Amino acid sequence: MAKFYSSLDEIKREIQSGGITVEGLVSSYLTQIRSNAHLNAFNEVFEAEALSRSKIIDERIKAGTAGRLAGMVIGIKDNICYKGHKVSASSKILKDFTSIYSSTIVERLLAEDAIIIGRCNCDEFAMGASNENSYFGPVKNYADNTKVPGGSSGGSAVAVQANMCHAAIGTDTGGSVRQPASFCGLVGLKPTYGSISRHGVIAYASSFDQVGPITRSVEDAALLLEIMAGADDYDSTLAQAPVPSYSKKLSTDTSKKKIAYIQEALSSPGVDTEVKTALVQYIDKLIDEGHTVKPIAFEFLDYIVPTYYILATAEASSNLARYDGVHYGYRSPGATDLQSTYKRSRSEGFGKEVKRRIMLGTFVLSAGYYDAYYAKAQKVRRLIKEKTDSLLEEFDFILTPTAPEPAFAIGKTEKDPVVMYLYDIFTVQASLAGVPAISLPAGTNKAGLPLGLQLLTKRFAEQELLNFSKYFLKL
Repeated sequence: MAKFYSSLDEIKREIQSGGITVEGLVSSYLTQIRSNAHLNAFNEVFEAEALSRSKIIDERIKAGTAGRLAGMVIGIKDNICYKGHKVSASSKILKDFTSIYSSTIVERLLAEDAIIIGRCNCDEFAMGASNENSYFGPVKNYADNTKVPGGSSGGSAVAVQANMCHAAIGTDTGGSVRQPASFCGLVGLKPTYGSISRHGVIAYASSFDQVGPITRSVEDAALLLEIMAGADDYDSTLAQAPVPSYSKKLSTDTSKKKIAYIQEALSSPGVDTEVKTALVQYIDKLIDEGHTVKPIAFEFLDYIVPTYYILATAEASSNLARYDGVHYGYRSPGATDLQSTYKRSRSEGFGKEVKRRIMLGTFVLSAGYYDAYYAKAQKVRRLIKEKTDSLLEEFDFILTPTAPEPAFAIGKTEKDPVVMYLYDIFTVQASLAGVPAISLPAGTNKAGLPLGLQLLTKRFAEQELLNFSKYFLKL
């Protein structure tokens, strides 16, 4: 069994001492992938390529020319383009599509000598909170194979949880990095919108999508953010400011903070009892340490999920219009003319949840409903953002559970998609407001399932968030 390393620094120390080589590390991860194939975390493993690259990086380490990520073996979500490799967004419609270019983040990771070991399973087009919506089948939670790993970056989270790679890259639209990190007992960071380039990341909802790392430690999350973030000529939505040296400036922040928690997290019957207990325990620890912790009422809480799903499905219906059976991807063998090509290719190529969201999005954008739904949701988004920003002027952080309950059984929410959408209740606030948020492991429940708590802070205050997260994990 591959050794669990808590951080890249630990791996580097072992390489320097001669205890392991990068090639040996990759081999141990490949063995672990084979023995955990039943978890369905990977859609494809780049075995030969990872091994040959590991030999090159071992030579660079000996020569003293290796990059900052030498020794880090990474899985990437299957909606991130890597030149010459398949990328499918776990959908039949892109099943055999090979990317003709690499995303900016892949280029930046490879430039620092990371090894990409494979592409991780995910909910189709990143639409889901359980990783059950994949064309390649559901991913299973390593802690309990009957439970979901969370979504949509479930494969990325399980790959790290089951020690099949050291870290993974996911995407977070409404909680898709943070919720699986919570369900798998890991650190999951969604940076400020506009931090990391979306060039080469298959779009779901462009005003929400953000790339984020899933790691075992805050240190690795800081380093990966530092390497992936920054201006890119291919993405005009990015902040142009220089990227701070997050990893070098990382320190355990013990200064006294003002922290708000949403009182509904403790009063709502929809939140699991053991999740509430974990939240109360951390609130008590923070108070004992001298921090100011206060309950707040977030009056827009009931509107957060509907607002998010109106806007995200509207953007999805627009972004997914390009998959038409004409340009690339799946084309129905039963098509006879242009109209049947469109209709058959899309109805056969997309899964049930993706079709549901496209239809929802098309409906809210249609004449007669645009003002009633889409335009109104944009106004409510502005109110949610302004309220969140004003709270973060008064408080340093907002503390919430990451998810209302721990990992649930596979197949549990199949009959009612609205129940699944409500799993995003605590994560979508940061997505709507564009602020950074991190999910941190907070122990396990009595059944041994991981629990997670989430911290939100001001836009581009990732350094403060990471520093406090390091302290938080030591409480």
